[in-house]
Amino acid sequence: MGTGSRRAANPPDGGWGWVVLGACFVITGFAYGFPKAVSVFFGELKHDFGAGYSDTAWVSSIMLAMLYGTGPLSSILVTRFGCRPVMLAGGLLASAGMILASFASRLLELYLTAGVLTGLGLALNFQPSLIMLGLYFERRRPLANGLAAAGSPVFLSTLSPLGQLLGERFGWRGGFLLFGGLLLHCCACGAIMRPPPGPPPPPCPDPAEDRAPSGGRARRRLLDVAVCTDRAFVVYVVTKFLMALGLFVPPILLVNYAKDAGVPDAEAAFLLSIVGFVDIVARPACGALAGLARLRPHVPYLFSLALLANGLTDLISARARSYGTLVAFCIAFGLSYGMVGALQFEVLMATVGAPRFPSALGLVLLVEAVAVLIGPPSAGRLVDALKNYEIIFYLAGSEVALAGVFMALATYCCLHCSEDTPSGLPAEGGASDTEDVEAERDSEPMPASTEEPGSLEALEVLSPRVGSPGPEPEPEVEEVPGLGHESV
Repeated sequence: MGTGSRRAANPPDGGWGWVVLGACFVITGFAYGFPKAVSVFFGELKHDFGAGYSDTAWVSSIMLAMLYGTGPLSSILVTRFGCRPVMLAGGLLASAGMILASFASRLLELYLTAGVLTGLGLALNFQPSLIMLGLYFERRRPLANGLAAAGSPVFLSTLSPLGQLLGERFGWRGGFLLFGGLLLHCCACGAIMRPPPGPPPPPCPDPAEDRAPSGGRARRRLLDVAVCTDRAFVVYVVTKFLMALGLFVPPILLVNYAKDAGVPDAEAAFLLSIVGFVDIVARPACGALAGLARLRPHVPYLFSLALLANGLTDLISARARSYGTLVAFCIAFGLSYGMVGALQFEVLMATVGAPRFPSALGLVLLVEAVAVLIGPPSAGRLVDALKNYEIIFYLAGSEVALAGVFMALATYCCLHCSEDTPSGLPAEGGASDTEDVEAERDSEPMPASTEEPGSLEALEVLSPRVGSPGPEPEPEVEEVPGLGHESV
């Protein structure tokens, strides 16, 4: 492969990528902020349908479950049709769900429209937007991930007051209808997701490439479950599961905890705003910090440090009763929470690489969906049974801190296992010496210090070509990235 072809495949780290980053900012804001913003209509829903809070809260719960749980489905659709068509369809589904929900006459209809349809539409936008962001940014990817992640607190602090205003003026039906129109902006964001210049990248293929010549060797798997054999990916999945069990519990219970401590309602509600404001600043700042040359190889440890700080914040503040200590807790929690949000997808991209990122992200979101359905509901039942918020903060803090400790120790152990592997034997999941020699024959030598394992250039150098000449056809070998210092 010539040098010009390899350069064309490089992520541009700018140009149209900044427009893609803006679209990712909007999509991330809708994905994480919209299910929580819908909760401002629950009072009217309870009145109109004669239901309890738990019944109406299922609208947001189903929406979040669809956002996380349909990750593998989104990966399959992206691999088959590409990012842009999937995002356009997702925007239409999300908008149609809220518009149809405005005509609902039963809670079941709300569950199917606002919950299932809108949640699926948000999922079909969220995952492809992250994939496109990874295709446009390589050197500045940590900063780009941090800026895109900042959309979550920005939209949450904007959509909730907007929903309150719409509910007061037009009722919940008018609010749902206008929110449905607002979600059409997801279609506009999907329309600008054009592929980067150069050869079509692996994560968002041209559907025509699936009709490959000669034996179908270029045909891709719709969902690459073989990524589960990568030890670094397994470490990340276990960390995310432990993290999701406790990370979202304190924000959900914070307002009620403050009211139980005697804080007035208005001041208790403002605590979440403090978390949001700090989160807005922390995410892009942490992304810029992780992009520094000295820190980027150690992003997994930075991620584990953020988890540990978040868990310790919960543990230390479990007995906070005064408003001043609660404000201090919100500031510390917002900082660590923002760091976690800014680094989580950067760590995954660095672990599995761009080609496997769609399948890996889908599987991670599915695991996170299971944890979200276990953690917060269990915490709510414990509060109802024990009438004690302190135990919940201790439990949530322990789970998040354990996730941070596990991430650091497991990453360290994986690095040493990889270093101790004899040079004559391939590491687990790695390519053999014969495969490396064959790859070097078909590619130009590249300096090892300038390439990251997850980059598109490195993939092109290490992968055998489709239809390469030889005395006999080579069997298709699935490559699983090894566990060197940079891949973990």
